[in-house]
Amino acid sequence: MRLATYSPLPSGKPRPGLVIEGQRIIDVPAALGADADTNTMLGIIQAGAAMLERLRNLEKNPPASMAKLADVKLHAPIPRPAKNVFCVGWNYLEHFDEGARKLQDNRELPKWPVFFSKATTAVNGPFDPVPFEAKVSTSLDWEVELGMIIGTTGKNIGEGDAMRHVFGYTVINDVSWRDLQRRHGGQWHKGKSLDGTCPMGPWIVTADSIDPNNLRVTCRVNGVTKQDSNTKHLYFKLPRLIAELSAGMTLEAGDVISTGTPEGVGFARNPPEFLKPGDLLETEIEGIGVLRNPIA
Repeated sequence: MRLATYSPLPSGKPRPGLVIEGQRIIDVPAALGADADTNTMLGIIQAGAAMLERLRNLEKNPPASMAKLADVKLHAPIPRPAKNVFCVGWNYLEHFDEGARKLQDNRELPKWPVFFSKATTAVNGPFDPVPFEAKVSTSLDWEVELGMIIGTTGKNIGEGDAMRHVFGYTVINDVSWRDLQRRHGGQWHKGKSLDGTCPMGPWIVTADSIDPNNLRVTCRVNGVTKQDSNTKHLYFKLPRLIAELSAGMTLEAGDVISTGTPEGVGFARNPPEFLKPGDLLETEIEGIGVLRNPIA
């Protein structure tokens, strides 16, 4: 199943929807009855297996009246997560190597995942502009990433049980301001968290509908491919990420984990390349969808 958060045009209130055949969308609260479980994507995720079963039945028996996707505005699937978006650094070997070469250091391969976060205010829609903060920085870079949505709350989750805690997957671009990322003593949070620098979507594909271990991930700027890899090349696999992140720390239903980017980022190129106003940033993951974000 594909679940989106959308607004009817021209000015409808955001609500969760069930995407049918990639062309139409069902208003979930209207179809199932508006309540705390159906009014938001977080409510749907937190309602668990029973809600998924209701949605499967709805998918099999859709209402006669459905909006066309072309006639609605899609938002980030979870427009305002309850917590910061958890992110993973250096999770493709080629990206690790290109960074080491560019920064001329002799770093060793990590024994544990590198975690950081993006502020909730960084979350942006799948087709919305990414603000260009020229007074703050001009080194705006791209990072295509598979986003993983936690569905079942847990702590100290073992790798063998980890995937049972996953609700679904989405597309994320971990847009990064490179000089800010290094300006604050190696702490990445500020350079990763400016407003609008976490475009996400266009929807969530539920975990029972996709194999996340062999998906092509690509990023294009003005139609030119900059990153092209596959999730099979993840250095720390998804169960390890969940196990490490949940060690001593509760992961809650609706938490978002961005799983790392492959090689091809702008700062590591020779000469470096960065996004500028007027560019079109396209982020695509096979089997999920495409983000198209202009740089404002």
